[in-house]
Amino acid sequence: MARILLVDDEDTIRGFLKRGLELDGHAVVTAIDGSDGLDRLTEASGEFDLMLTDIRMPLMDGIALALAAKRDYPDLTILLMTGFADQRERARGLDAIVLDVLTKPFSLADLRSTVKRALAA
Repeated sequence: MARILLVDDEDTIRGFLKRGLELDGHAVVTAIDGSDGLDRLTEASGEFDLMLTDIRMPLMDGIALALAAKRDYPDLTILLMTGFADQRERARGLDAIVLDVLTKPFSLADLRSTVKRALAA
């Protein structure tokens, strides 16, 4: 299936989402914040089918990560996720680089169907 980069600073959420994506056969690489995510992208020369990242994180947030990732790897499909309305508003201007924004809390079924749609796009 797909190779996915999952970036979230919360261990429990990152682990839960990783296991859920692996149920669909995806290979998932995780990162603990935007800076770590950018390092993982660079190490893999951007060879991911999808990047799923939280917006609100320390060091480098998901929006800064999305901008840097799209600059360096323009074909990368990007999904954002957030539990904060103000962060969702910040993401509105990124329609050209971000496919969708998942609003937390979301179910595993929501995640899996959104990822499936993103990979098919």
